[in-house]
Amino acid sequence: MPSEDGKIRYGVVGGGSISQGAFMPGVGQTGNSTLTALVTGDPDKADRLATLYGIKAYRYEDYGKLLKSGEIDAVYVATPNFRHLEFVLPALEAGIHVLLEKPMATNETDCHTMIEAANRTGSKLMIAYRLHSEPGTLEIIERVRAGEFGVPRLFTSTFTQTVKLSNHRTQHGFSAGPVPDMGPYPLNMVRQLFAAEPIEVSAVGVKTPGRDIGTWDTVTVSLRFPDERLAQFTVSYSLPDSERFQLIGSEGEVEASPCFGYGEGVGIAYRAHLQDESRRVTHPVVDQFAGETAYFSDCILNNEVPEADGQEGWRDVRVVAAIERALQTGHPQVLEPLPARRGPQPGQARQFPLAKVPEMIDTEMPTE
Repeated sequence: MPSEDGKIRYGVVGGGSISQGAFMPGVGQTGNSTLTALVTGDPDKADRLATLYGIKAYRYEDYGKLLKSGEIDAVYVATPNFRHLEFVLPALEAGIHVLLEKPMATNETDCHTMIEAANRTGSKLMIAYRLHSEPGTLEIIERVRAGEFGVPRLFTSTFTQTVKLSNHRTQHGFSAGPVPDMGPYPLNMVRQLFAAEPIEVSAVGVKTPGRDIGTWDTVTVSLRFPDERLAQFTVSYSLPDSERFQLIGSEGEVEASPCFGYGEGVGIAYRAHLQDESRRVTHPVVDQFAGETAYFSDCILNNEVPEADGQEGWRDVRVVAAIERALQTGHPQVLEPLPARRGPQPGQARQFPLAKVPEMIDTEMPTE
């Protein structure tokens, strides 16, 4: 049951940089959500964060007690990717709703296990595609789908950053590397803009000298879509920060940057080229984590299925798995054709001012 004032009560699983630097501050910006618990493996961090936010702290080994406590309605899971199923499945089985960071999982089997559990128990499962509630992103998607730029035929994107070698993302191979970590941003974007699913995947990767990451740290992916449409994106853990995409349609184009990031100074912006006119559109900075949380809480309160459900998460994971096979074999990978999904709608937009982020405790940002 929600709190006495009708808010969905969240427990946070994982006390790393994304929880401390984005989700936990953002919850306070919403009018329908509240923090009540934190689960993490560091007892000192747990206690200090619990004091800061006025919530209750649990250790990982006490997670089952939290799920039975009656103190939460939902959990936000932001553990390393390979631990997602470990915390999502017990929550769904306990009737607790789950907001899960992307990628949904490190393999398709885990995705299907979560989807089955959500369907069987009636617990809601939403993958944290924060841009699906970001007004500027939704505006771009709506304009493209309305045909303003003609038939979308070509998509290109670059998304790069320099990840610290001390960060866990550089220490667990492909499953924590740039393709599953950063790839879902351009991948999900082109799926929305094309309103279609890829049917063939190719990829080439490199390992930058002096960057001992244990997997390809820079990868370029090529996707073939139905109706002879193409997409290409590059993601990297070893290059300076850059984020942009370009969509070219039969009657115009869109160039967006910033387009994937969040936080201070990051307002989604794009330039629309139509015939001989070019116009830049800049959206205000919003708290994207507050937006996605408010949307998910609305779905819980109104008993509605979240748009970015487990099926949406699995569709990205299956492409990521194909990218890995393409890198390993050096050969294109054919994907089973899937029907298009409805995708994010304008009504999902939520706009909240950016929360002030307190000094983080026993963690740091993953990038240099």
